[in-house]
Amino acid sequence: MQQLEGQKRPTDAISLLDACLRGWAPGSRARQIRAQSLAQFLRHCVEREKFPESWRPPADLRPHIGVAAAETAAGHRKGDPFTDLEVLQLIDALPTDEPGRRWADALRLLAELGLRPIELQHLGVRSDPGSGKPLWWCSYRKRSGGGMTTPRWVHPLPLTDWDGRRQDWQLLERWRAGAIELPPLGAGPGAADAIGTYLKRQRGWRELRERMATRGERAVPYSFRHGYSLRGHQLGIDPGSVALSMGHSLEVHLRSYPWASGQGAAAAFAKALAT
Repeated sequence: MQQLEGQKRPTDAISLLDACLRGWAPGSRARQIRAQSLAQFLRHCVEREKFPESWRPPADLRPHIGVAAAETAAGHRKGDPFTDLEVLQLIDALPTDEPGRRWADALRLLAELGLRPIELQHLGVRSDPGSGKPLWWCSYRKRSGGGMTTPRWVHPLPLTDWDGRRQDWQLLERWRAGAIELPPLGAGPGAADAIGTYLKRQRGWRELRERMATRGERAVPYSFRHGYSLRGHQLGIDPGSVALSMGHSLEVHLRSYPWASGQGAAAAFAKALAT
């Protein structure tokens, strides 16, 4: 890391955060993501690699993230993305009884497939016309400004843990074998409310909400879906392909997820010029 080289290199977590975030606009989504990622890395260094305590990041990142010049009106924010680790920790904290296992599978599907909560009730598996392989299929159609969205193929993006290992939950195989039984989700749009009601009773969810609140972020049932979009961006998948799998237009995708537009374009041009 360039920031740790040279005579004036940071000597603790706070100075490293400030140095790494200096080039990003205060309050921007990009700055929030970088602060969050760096803080998680530093916590790992202190707790797992025995770094000095001075490298532990502050619990409240808001002073480092700052405030955007023009905040959107309160209430228009629909939630922020979960990191892979946050999802894994939340699922691990769920009860291990039968209802808990059903809810754990529901959350795994939301996170790995980037689904809207209601789409759990419209999920299935079909054979790909070209390869004949079984693929996820979502039959949900959502009314939008341009009409109705169409049913679609859904492509999984497995989560990774601290050691970079992809989680193999075997969701498609278990689904085809009838080994996944979803919890009661109510009718229609009530699925998000059902998920929210269950999670509010879980200590792991309450702790996650509190941690995100210190970063100026909101945890909502759609945060699993938002995390899928962020994961696709971090893996270098083009925004159009991610939007197609998520079931909305490229225009909506770019408007909803800032990391898919400006940052994606910058990375694409940098990659092209490096070849």
